[in-house]
Amino acid sequence: MTVLVTGGAGYIGSHMVWELLDHNEDVVVLDNLVTGFRWSVPEKVKLVIGNVADEELVESIIRDHNIDCIIHFAGSVIVPESIENPLKYYENNTTNSLKLIRTAVKMNVSKFIFSSTAAVYGTPLGTGPIREDAILNPMSPYGSSKLMTEIMVRDAANAHGMRYVMLRYFNVAGCDPQGRTGQSTEGATHLIKIACETALGKRSSMKVFGTDYDTPDGSCIRDFIHVSDLVNAHYTALGFLRDGGRKFTANCGYSKGYSVLEVLEAVKRVSGNDFPVIFDERREGDIPSLTADAHRLMSRLNWKPTHDNLDGIISSALAWEAKVDDLRKSA
Repeated sequence: MTVLVTGGAGYIGSHMVWELLDHNEDVVVLDNLVTGFRWSVPEKVKLVIGNVADEELVESIIRDHNIDCIIHFAGSVIVPESIENPLKYYENNTTNSLKLIRTAVKMNVSKFIFSSTAAVYGTPLGTGPIREDAILNPMSPYGSSKLMTEIMVRDAANAHGMRYVMLRYFNVAGCDPQGRTGQSTEGATHLIKIACETALGKRSSMKVFGTDYDTPDGSCIRDFIHVSDLVNAHYTALGFLRDGGRKFTANCGYSKGYSVLEVLEAVKRVSGNDFPVIFDERREGDIPSLTADAHRLMSRLNWKPTHDNLDGIISSALAWEAKVDDLRKSA
């Protein structure tokens, strides 16, 4: 059977494709290439250029390639942009996902893995790592659009027997240690990506938004998970479904956090380069501290991270950043 990866030409999706190939899986990628890159999809993998909302196209992919599992990454992911342009997020993340789910049900796809987010929680009530049974109260259209999709997946599964896993990401960072793919989006908003660009002279400076939060150094705290560990969690989830598992929702993180200022100091240390940092006002929608309680994923699926090291995450991101411009030029 074949796995369909939506958004497989993007940052996390392309890492998922390599993870599947490393396990000798058959893979098809569906991507509209709005934010993804054709060259990030391995030559041996079938790339279909199109939208997950094109139900006729998705039907043909499922039928022609004997798809039995969909891993759904396609969507928009920038919190500040979602506040400025909420309808884009409800269309790309919610309406389009509805159509994909409907097609999966119609075509009897039995397994569905959804790329969700810690943004579904909003601002935690406590200060420690957040559990999956915490109150779901998203503070941005991005988080709301993902939560709506979670609800649709759950209800469709209950009504039609589709089995699913929903993984709530915390802050994804780093790049493939073998250098096969990485975070390639120009103008990306990921903290470690921006810091690495600045350390390598691609930006003249970078901003820190808010230094007056109720945290030890005043900057926001986040749980940074290496992208390779994240996609391995998806592969572990695929095994769960293949073994007969019916439904599972879990956080993806390391159950510990680093502040923005700690990350910047680590990037300076690992790169050996200092760079200017501009301190600015808080951004709307930012949460002071957000770390995962990842016990459920580790205990129930026996998932074990292998890249839980901030310097290692940064090293892999710097290595990719040093080569990505040449890849763009040669594409």
